[in-house]
Amino acid sequence: MSRHNIHGPFGSNPLDMGFPLMGAEDNNQDRKAGAAARGTAVSLFKPGHPRINLPIALDQRTGREISISPAVFASPNPSKVWESIGEIHVDAARLVRNGLFMKPEHHQITRYFDMLRTRIAQAMTKEGMSRLAITSPRAGCGKSYVAANLALSLGRLPSCRTVLMDLDLRHPRLASLFAQTPSPQLLEFLRGEQPLEGQFRRIGPNLALALNSEPVARPAETLQDPQTTAALQSASDLLQPDIQLFDTPPALEYDDMIALSGQVDAVLLVVDGTRTTAADITACERMFEGRVPLLAVVLNRAQDRGLLAGQGLADRLFGGTISRWFGRG
Repeated sequence: MSRHNIHGPFGSNPLDMGFPLMGAEDNNQDRKAGAAARGTAVSLFKPGHPRINLPIALDQRTGREISISPAVFASPNPSKVWESIGEIHVDAARLVRNGLFMKPEHHQITRYFDMLRTRIAQAMTKEGMSRLAITSPRAGCGKSYVAANLALSLGRLPSCRTVLMDLDLRHPRLASLFAQTPSPQLLEFLRGEQPLEGQFRRIGPNLALALNSEPVARPAETLQDPQTTAALQSASDLLQPDIQLFDTPPALEYDDMIALSGQVDAVLLVVDGTRTTAADITACERMFEGRVPLLAVVLNRAQDRGLLAGQGLADRLFGGTISRWFGRG
């Protein structure tokens, strides 16, 4: 991999999560500018910023028109914004059946997600990052499972506010994984038609979910729309999360990831030990080059590495020291 495009403590030795076979499956300024482009009047927690029309008065001494500065109001308290989000009470047993684990006692795999959580949080804090896109070369690599379980792991940190958004607008999966179907249509929030507290749902005090159960027409165009930029920035400003996770479409199958690259700080690439090829990973590297840093690579379904070994991909990615963290048989 191109070392100058790798951030954090991962380098060319990505994390080998070795998950069991599950179901198929410069930025800040640009964001601020996109948010400022929206001028529609909005409610307190709605995407965008209210348009302020300054009152005009006449200076009696000079006869000139003057504007009167409006009163300055304090920004919403993030704690109050989080309290405004409706809390959902999920069925832990049902989540386990879907491959999601809220507590360490639910499955031993949670400790590996906790390791991933800690390393990612440390790397992002060191680099001043907060937005992480989670993608895969192609469909079926398990990116949504990784995104959901990583979010649940982060949610177990009391001092960390985490947001998980389903920005795979073509094939949204998170709502079904969390057993929250139907869910509010994310497109309405991205267009500024739905206030934040109408879209987001909360698990516990510090994990917020923006789910979606309806595919969106023209998803790449939606992700590039200034209204989407404004909505994402508004959520960041109001919630002030420590980490935002975006579940995104497969990088090599659509241009959605390229469209979203200006809205994220880094990428976590989920590859499949049974199907991902060396050419796939090289293509992803080239796609991300100059657009967004590749923070880490997570190997899913690592119990069968025949495809990787046959291409020499194992030695290239893991330095010949593949450790089997978890797997069947």
